Parts: sequence; structure tokens; C-alpha cells
Amino acid sequence: MIVTFKQWKCWVDVGRYLFGGSRIELVDAEDGSPVATATSNLDGLPRGCVAIKDYSENEGMLKVLVDAGIVSEPIEFRKQGFVTFPICKLLKGGE
Repeated sequence: MIVTFKQWKCWVDVGRYLFGGSRIELVDAEDGSPVATATSNLDGLPRGCVAIKDYSENEGMLKVLVDAGIVSEPIEFRKQGFVTFPICKLLKGGE
């Protein structure tokens, strides 16, 4: 699936982190270079859920992924350090 994040047209690459948990990365649809890591691997997430990085250079990521039907609207929010992550169900490409 292709989404537009900021000025890039991106492929959505859904996979797994090394020690478990789903991850979402955006890859430039033209040259295959990495654009953004959309998730963070937080401990204790509900099965089938992801923590979306929607801050700093990733601001707007949540809206892009929700609008594309990749993730649900947030089901909860989790504070980790100085950041609060929206926790969403992975709808496409996940477990």
C-alpha cells in the first residue's frame, strides 16, 4: 500500500521487531530509501497493537496511518519518558 507522508509517496512495510512486536516503516516508493519508522517497540502492548511515533519529525504519522486504514484510532495512550504514544490496533499487514 502507498501513502503520502509529508512530501513523500511511501510504501508501508509492516514487519516484526527482533524480539517481538509489530513494526511499521515507510519506504520511499521511488527509490526505496527509508523515510520514517512509524512505530516504537514498547513493552507490554496488547497483542496486535502498535505504538505510533507521532511526534517531532514524525508529526502527522498517526493521521496518515489511520486515514489509510493501516491502524485503528487510538485505543489508549501510553507515556514513555517525555513522549506519549497513541496505541492502535494494527489493521493491515499485521498478525
